[in-house]
Amino acid sequence: MPLRRSRLTKSVFYPRRGEDMLLTSSRLAASALRRICVNAASLRARAPRNLRFRRFIAVATAMPPKRKRTEPHPTPPRPEAPRRSTRRAKDVPELEHGANGPAKEDLTQQNKAGNAWTSREAVQRAMQDLSEMEQKLQDEARRQRLAVESSDCSVDTEAAAKWAVHITSKSAAEEIMPENYKDKPSTRPVEQLVGDELGGNQDDIPEAAVEDDGQDRGARRPPPINSDILPLPWSGRLGYACLNTYLRSANPPVFSSRTCRLGSIIEHRHPLQDPSQPEHPTKNRPDKTKPADIKRGLEYVQAIGLANARDIVKMIRWNNKYGIRFMRLSSEMFPFASHADYGYKLAPFASEALAEAGRLAAELGHRITTHPGQFTQIASPRKEVIVAAIRDLEYHDEMLSLLKLPDQPDRDAVIILHMGGAYGDKAATLDRFRGTYATLSDGVKRRLVLENDDVVWCVHDLLPVCEELNIPLVLDFHHHNILFDPCVREGTQDIIALYDRIRATWTRKKIAQKMHYSESTASAVTPRDRRKHSARVKTLPPCAPDMDLMIEAKDKEQAVFELMRTFKLPGWDRFNDIVPHERDDEFRKAVMKKAKKGKGKQGDVSAGSDVEVPERVVSPESFGMGGSENRVYWPEGMQEWLRPRKRELKKNKNGDE
Repeated sequence: MPLRRSRLTKSVFYPRRGEDMLLTSSRLAASALRRICVNAASLRARAPRNLRFRRFIAVATAMPPKRKRTEPHPTPPRPEAPRRSTRRAKDVPELEHGANGPAKEDLTQQNKAGNAWTSREAVQRAMQDLSEMEQKLQDEARRQRLAVESSDCSVDTEAAAKWAVHITSKSAAEEIMPENYKDKPSTRPVEQLVGDELGGNQDDIPEAAVEDDGQDRGARRPPPINSDILPLPWSGRLGYACLNTYLRSANPPVFSSRTCRLGSIIEHRHPLQDPSQPEHPTKNRPDKTKPADIKRGLEYVQAIGLANARDIVKMIRWNNKYGIRFMRLSSEMFPFASHADYGYKLAPFASEALAEAGRLAAELGHRITTHPGQFTQIASPRKEVIVAAIRDLEYHDEMLSLLKLPDQPDRDAVIILHMGGAYGDKAATLDRFRGTYATLSDGVKRRLVLENDDVVWCVHDLLPVCEELNIPLVLDFHHHNILFDPCVREGTQDIIALYDRIRATWTRKKIAQKMHYSESTASAVTPRDRRKHSARVKTLPPCAPDMDLMIEAKDKEQAVFELMRTFKLPGWDRFNDIVPHERDDEFRKAVMKKAKKGKGKQGDVSAGSDVEVPERVVSPESFGMGGSENRVYWPEGMQEWLRPRKRELKKNKNGDE
């Protein structure tokens, strides 16, 4: 029997033997239909940009209406017990029922009959469930058809109707239940099978049946048109976001994004089992039998934030040594500071630590910025989301204000924000943004900056509202290459025409302009895959030579080093390659190692004496700074070199460890 394509799950089902396999297929189809019905609302929001969904809607809208069944399915007649073979009855004498009950063969035959009845009954129930879910799917498709007709996506109704003739020729149960289980599965491609069903004319097969894999995955999009301008000689500031990979792998690690769980805050409201000793993961944990104190839990989470804030000083000194003068602070520096129930103010407990970091940044001429997460959306239609977003913006403003930066560096310490979703209506979303922006505090308004994204809001969408509300616009080249207005082409060439307008949004507020640059991974083809940032970047964007450029790559500061080496930017000769699995800027205890056995001049074997590896003492100022040879660069893909070498078990001649 040829393969059949299910009109509901778009899956190919092979003929199977046995009623158990038939029941499994029915349940799989029912599960697929249930997922389609549950996710229909989310699919509606993606209809304008989801090609497969548009084809699905075309098929669904072409389905003829099905009359809803008002009566339950008739109960099939109970099959009679299988009759024993006459020939077998002649050969084998019939067993009589004794005191112990019926014969063993009779029980076997009865069990087989009962199993057959149970399996058939289950199939009937599955068919009834499929019919009900199919009706729900058609109702949902009709509702979605209205949404699609009102949107800007177009559907080839003639091709969809012709395709619907094929897929509606059988019911859902017939699609998943082959008529003859003995037929072998067909090896013909699906395109040929569909062509046979349509009368042998494959030209009538719509695009929904035969998808061009390259075009569907975005591989055949027009090539990007990039500018040949390089901002050389470079005089700007290169930066990275939040994390330094070299310092993060130090022992002890240096980073500013330590966090915790809400459960840990609640748990640490209880005192330790032994308050005189430091906390231990197993031996000295909070004792939940003792009374809880909210203040004790608050001190626990604030201690984490203080550790993060103190490490900023080390990161700024490290950056300055290697020519990096631009850094983004982590939004997770103070865990749950903007939480509705467990939030807290940063002053006065963090004022001193942040002021020390700000003093050093101002002294060395470094720029500090922040970037709240994707959940901070002040244009959301949900009031609770807006309230939480405003709390988060106030937290970021307080953190930057406590740095106590001078006038211009404080003005340059901006908060980068995305517009968020469109929620089905961009105009209404912009109106909500205007209304919420008017209610923000002056401190947040002074720092707020908008950035184009790679999902909904392109540069052409945000630039007018930025000019209207006097909000600077950050141009992200990576996002622009994924989502851009139809009036421009992909690449860095056409967007140059908007540079003057974008720069004006910064100069009006006397803030130094900044841009974001990153590249997609080499294997990325679809827009979803292209959103992933590559480990490092290969070139510089066509920006001003004095631009503050944030490199958003996975390898963080190593991506900045890569650009420095490639284009011989200032500071490219300050760092050297690391020695794999070894670091000269960390404390090391003195250890004794056995020397290897060797042969003397006379040929006799003498055992070498133990060799002492001397202790290495590193001052706090020199810790993690690369040692005397400035070995802080690791080649791409070799991040494991930052960690100590794994212990290897040597095997003897017999193969034993």
